[in-house]
Amino acid sequence: MNLLKTSVLNGVAVLIKTATMFALNKVLAIYVGPAGYAAIGQFQNFIQMVTTFAGSAINTGVVKYTAEYHEDKDKQRAIWQTAGVLVTVCSLLLTVLIILFQKSLTIYLFQSAEYQSVLVWFAVFLFFFSFNALLLAILNGKEEIAKLVTGNIIGSLFSFIVTSFLAMKFGLKGTLIALSIYQSINLVVTMILCSRTDWFQFKSFFGKVDKKIAKQLSAFALMALVSVVFGNFAQIWLRKIIIAEFGISYAGYWDAMTKLSGGYLMLIGTILSVYYVPKLSQLHKYIEIRKEVYYGYKWILPLAATTCLTIFILKEWIVRLLFTDQFLPMLQLLSWQLLGDVIKIGSWIVSFMMLSKAMTKIFIFTEVFFALSIIPLTLFFIYFEGFKGVAIAFAVNCLLYWIVCSYLAFKKLKEV
Repeated sequence: MNLLKTSVLNGVAVLIKTATMFALNKVLAIYVGPAGYAAIGQFQNFIQMVTTFAGSAINTGVVKYTAEYHEDKDKQRAIWQTAGVLVTVCSLLLTVLIILFQKSLTIYLFQSAEYQSVLVWFAVFLFFFSFNALLLAILNGKEEIAKLVTGNIIGSLFSFIVTSFLAMKFGLKGTLIALSIYQSINLVVTMILCSRTDWFQFKSFFGKVDKKIAKQLSAFALMALVSVVFGNFAQIWLRKIIIAEFGISYAGYWDAMTKLSGGYLMLIGTILSVYYVPKLSQLHKYIEIRKEVYYGYKWILPLAATTCLTIFILKEWIVRLLFTDQFLPMLQLLSWQLLGDVIKIGSWIVSFMMLSKAMTKIFIFTEVFFALSIIPLTLFFIYFEGFKGVAIAFAVNCLLYWIVCSYLAFKKLKEV
């Protein structure tokens, strides 16, 4: 599997996912407005944190070791059984905790108990959500890219259909319920795709926990937990700062900007996760790893820069097309956000290398420090630049992260 083939296959899936996501953004812009966007962003941050604790934190490790032991089926099965048990236990525990504390969590997230039932929906479907993510990670590690792409395409269509229907029927509450359940519905499709392989058996996912493998996966779990929890916590905090300084509509503009940004970053992020983690996991020499990283810079950064320049030129037309005129104030953020996105992609290439080589201490330090440093940077730039300061802080933070990660990661590789 080479970068070009992976890019083409994933490009199809990501183009469909991006198209459905932007179409969904239009639906949500009409039916929930800027203030609704802020609530949706808050809930999505919560979902990402909970699903990470529920088991998705180990999925990068599952990809790595499934790819690394591609010639040892018994070893792979031991990895999947250990991962399956961890996902089951963690998901069920969190289901109970969410149901017990549903009212307090709802008030914290939405400043109202109105959406309490949404938390119940999410808790009930959490295990299926997590098990679907585990199966997709195994497909990735097995380099079953065609099946992985098919699963992602069908998942995108499910997301659009379910969320659009519930948003048009029930407004913001329907949207939040859709976010709680649609990934779980995808499990049916993922299981059908996996059933057509020679390795899929239910007993492969439930059984004895291998302590050594659990310890290996825990390093990836710790890295993912730190990255996702601190990253989403920072976003929740930033949203509260924006609401306090400018009002809830401006938090919606910021969330809309991050969704627009996330749409075009999706292709590159998917290529990196599907191609780089398995590929770098199989490389051991410093020269080979450095060559692979530079190869990524050679092809991926120009693609990112070209995409961002195109968006900047067509900015007003794009905002009107994908959202509504209500969202035009988000253009204040656009130039600095696009610059930050290009820088962020450069840093992603290094951070995926750290993940694939299990550089736990370096990864945790940089993720925690730069997840938290965005807060004082945002406050500083808001003071001098107003709302635009939110995007300036983002770009500066991404640049500092890239510089520090590159220095520490390559220094570590030379020592090995």
